[in-house]
Amino acid sequence: MLILIVSEVSAQQHAISSIKESSSLKVQKSIRTSTASSGKNQVFFAMLEGTDFADLLDLPGPFTVFAPSDLAFQNVLGSSITELLHPDNKEELKAFIGYHIVAGNLSASNILKALSRGKGTTTFTTLQGDIITATMNGLDIVLSDSYGSKASIVVADSNQRNGVIHEIDGIIRPGKM
Repeated sequence: MLILIVSEVSAQQHAISSIKESSSLKVQKSIRTSTASSGKNQVFFAMLEGTDFADLLDLPGPFTVFAPSDLAFQNVLGSSITELLHPDNKEELKAFIGYHIVAGNLSASNILKALSRGKGTTTFTTLQGDIITATMNGLDIVLSDSYGSKASIVVADSNQRNGVIHEIDGIIRPGKM
Protein backbone atom coordinates (compact mmCIF):
# COMPACT_ATOMS: atom_id res chain seq x y z
CA MET A 1 0.00 0.00 0.00
CA LEU A 2 2.88 2.38 0.76
CA ILE A 3 4.29 1.74 -2.71
CA LEU A 4 0.96 2.69 -4.31
CA ILE A 5 0.82 5.98 -2.36
CA VAL A 6 4.41 6.86 -3.29
CA SER A 7 3.69 6.08 -6.96
CA GLU A 8 0.55 8.21 -6.88
CA VAL A 9 2.44 11.16 -5.34
CA SER A 10 5.22 10.72 -7.88
CA ALA A 11 2.69 10.67 -10.76
CA GLN A 12 1.02 13.85 -9.44
CA GLN A 13 4.38 15.61 -9.13
CA HIS A 14 5.28 14.55 -12.67
CA ALA A 15 1.94 15.86 -13.98
CA ILE A 16 2.44 19.20 -12.19
CA SER A 17 5.99 19.39 -13.57
CA SER A 18 4.74 18.73 -17.09
CA ILE A 19 2.10 21.46 -16.78
CA LYS A 20 4.70 23.94 -15.54
CA GLU A 21 7.08 22.99 -18.36
CA SER A 22 4.41 23.37 -21.04
CA SER A 23 3.36 26.74 -19.59
CA SER A 24 6.93 28.01 -19.57
CA LEU A 25 7.48 26.71 -23.13
CA LYS A 26 4.58 28.84 -24.35
CA VAL A 27 6.16 31.94 -22.82
CA GLN A 28 9.51 31.19 -24.49
CA LYS A 29 8.24 32.46 -27.85
CA SER A 30 8.81 36.03 -28.91
CA ILE A 31 5.88 38.21 -29.94
CA ARG A 32 7.01 37.90 -33.56
CA THR A 33 7.17 34.08 -33.46
CA SER A 34 3.88 33.76 -31.64
CA THR A 35 2.11 36.10 -34.07
CA ALA A 36 3.47 34.08 -37.00
CA SER A 37 2.10 30.83 -35.62
CA SER A 38 -1.19 32.11 -34.17
CA GLY A 39 -3.36 31.35 -37.20
CA LYS A 40 -5.57 34.35 -36.34
CA ASN A 41 -3.21 37.23 -37.10
CA GLN A 42 -1.73 36.32 -40.48
CA VAL A 43 -2.55 39.66 -42.14
CA PHE A 44 -1.05 41.56 -39.22
CA PHE A 45 2.03 39.31 -39.35
CA ALA A 46 2.46 39.88 -43.11
CA MET A 47 2.29 43.61 -42.49
CA LEU A 48 4.69 43.34 -39.54
CA GLU A 49 7.21 41.48 -41.70
CA GLY A 50 7.18 44.38 -44.15
CA THR A 51 8.52 46.76 -41.47
CA ASP A 52 11.52 47.25 -39.18
CA PHE A 53 9.29 46.34 -36.24
CA ALA A 54 9.43 42.62 -37.09
CA ASP A 55 13.02 42.33 -35.83
CA LEU A 56 12.22 44.56 -32.87
CA LEU A 57 9.54 42.13 -31.68
CA ASP A 58 12.19 39.40 -31.38
CA LEU A 59 14.21 41.56 -28.94
CA PRO A 60 13.83 41.37 -25.13
CA GLY A 61 11.28 44.20 -24.83
CA PRO A 62 8.92 44.27 -23.11
CA PHE A 63 6.29 45.29 -25.64
CA THR A 64 2.52 45.25 -25.80
CA VAL A 65 0.97 44.49 -29.18
CA PHE A 66 -2.68 45.15 -30.00
CA ALA A 67 -2.98 42.72 -32.93
CA PRO A 68 -6.05 42.97 -35.15
CA SER A 69 -7.49 39.58 -36.07
CA ASP A 70 -7.67 38.51 -39.70
CA LEU A 71 -11.44 38.99 -39.51
CA ALA A 72 -10.94 42.61 -38.40
CA PHE A 73 -8.90 43.26 -41.55
CA GLN A 74 -11.53 41.62 -43.77
CA ASN A 75 -14.28 43.74 -42.26
CA VAL A 76 -12.50 47.09 -42.49
CA LEU A 77 -9.64 47.45 -44.91
CA GLY A 78 -10.60 45.22 -47.82
CA SER A 79 -8.42 46.03 -50.85
CA SER A 80 -6.40 48.68 -49.00
CA ILE A 81 -4.42 45.86 -47.34
CA THR A 82 -2.75 45.13 -50.69
CA GLU A 83 -2.16 48.84 -51.12
CA LEU A 84 -0.48 49.15 -47.70
CA LEU A 85 1.78 46.17 -48.49
CA HIS A 86 3.02 47.77 -51.72
CA PRO A 87 6.74 48.75 -51.43
CA ASP A 88 5.91 52.39 -52.24
CA ASN A 89 3.84 52.59 -49.04
CA LYS A 90 6.49 51.36 -46.61
CA GLU A 91 6.30 54.49 -44.40
CA GLU A 92 2.49 54.24 -44.11
CA LEU A 93 2.79 50.54 -43.29
CA LYS A 94 5.42 51.27 -40.65
CA ALA A 95 3.19 53.97 -39.11
CA PHE A 96 0.22 51.58 -39.10
CA ILE A 97 2.13 48.71 -37.45
CA GLY A 98 3.93 51.03 -35.00
CA TYR A 99 0.54 52.33 -33.88
CA HIS A 100 -0.35 48.85 -32.63
CA ILE A 101 2.76 48.51 -30.44
CA VAL A 102 3.36 50.11 -27.03
CA ALA A 103 6.62 49.90 -25.08
CA GLY A 104 6.17 48.03 -21.80
CA ASN A 105 4.11 45.08 -20.64
CA LEU A 106 0.49 46.21 -20.38
CA SER A 107 -1.53 43.29 -19.14
CA ALA A 108 -5.32 43.62 -19.12
CA SER A 109 -5.05 44.04 -15.36
CA ASN A 110 -2.59 46.94 -15.78
CA ILE A 111 -4.90 48.57 -18.33
CA LEU A 112 -7.87 48.19 -15.97
CA LYS A 113 -5.88 49.77 -13.14
CA ALA A 114 -4.96 52.71 -15.39
CA LEU A 115 -8.62 53.05 -16.39
CA SER A 116 -9.60 53.10 -12.73
CA ARG A 117 -7.02 55.78 -11.91
CA GLY A 118 -8.12 57.78 -14.98
CA LYS A 119 -11.81 57.60 -14.03
CA GLY A 120 -12.66 55.39 -17.00
CA THR A 121 -10.19 56.69 -19.58
CA THR A 122 -6.47 56.24 -20.11
CA THR A 123 -4.03 56.75 -22.96
CA PHE A 124 -0.93 55.00 -24.23
CA THR A 125 1.79 56.36 -26.49
CA THR A 126 2.61 53.97 -29.30
CA LEU A 127 6.01 53.27 -30.86
CA GLN A 128 4.77 55.24 -33.84
CA GLY A 129 4.41 58.26 -31.50
CA ASP A 130 0.63 58.67 -31.55
CA ILE A 131 -1.89 58.12 -28.76
CA ILE A 132 -4.31 55.22 -28.25
CA THR A 133 -7.19 55.94 -25.88
CA ALA A 134 -8.62 53.11 -23.79
CA THR A 135 -12.09 53.14 -22.22
CA MET A 136 -14.57 50.56 -20.97
CA ASN A 137 -17.79 49.41 -22.60
CA GLY A 138 -19.43 47.07 -20.13
CA LEU A 139 -16.74 44.50 -19.41
CA ASP A 140 -14.77 45.20 -22.60
CA ILE A 141 -11.61 47.28 -22.89
CA VAL A 142 -12.10 49.45 -25.98
CA LEU A 143 -9.28 51.17 -27.86
CA SER A 144 -9.94 54.31 -29.91
CA ASP A 145 -7.87 56.22 -32.44
CA SER A 146 -7.99 59.92 -33.33
CA TYR A 147 -10.50 59.19 -36.13
CA GLY A 148 -13.03 57.70 -33.70
CA SER A 149 -12.49 54.11 -34.86
CA LYS A 150 -12.84 51.59 -32.06
CA ALA A 151 -11.57 48.07 -31.39
CA SER A 152 -12.26 45.84 -28.40
CA ILE A 153 -9.75 43.50 -26.85
CA VAL A 154 -11.27 40.08 -27.55
CA VAL A 155 -8.36 37.88 -26.40
CA ALA A 156 -6.26 39.40 -23.64
CA ASP A 157 -2.93 38.57 -22.08
CA SER A 158 -1.21 36.23 -24.51
CA ASN A 159 2.04 36.40 -22.57
CA GLN A 160 5.29 36.02 -24.49
CA ARG A 161 8.90 36.10 -23.36
CA ASN A 162 9.21 39.74 -24.46
CA GLY A 163 5.79 41.12 -23.65
CA VAL A 164 2.11 40.55 -24.26
CA ILE A 165 -0.28 40.33 -27.21
CA HIS A 166 -3.92 41.41 -27.05
CA GLU A 167 -6.06 40.41 -30.02
CA ILE A 168 -8.44 43.16 -31.09
CA ASP A 169 -11.59 42.97 -33.24
CA GLY A 170 -11.12 46.18 -35.22
CA ILE A 171 -8.62 48.39 -36.95
CA ILE A 172 -7.20 51.50 -35.32
CA ARG A 173 -5.13 53.96 -37.30
CA PRO A 174 -2.54 56.59 -36.44
CA GLY A 175 -3.31 60.21 -37.18
CA LYS A 176 -0.05 60.65 -39.11
CA MET A 177 -0.65 58.18 -41.96
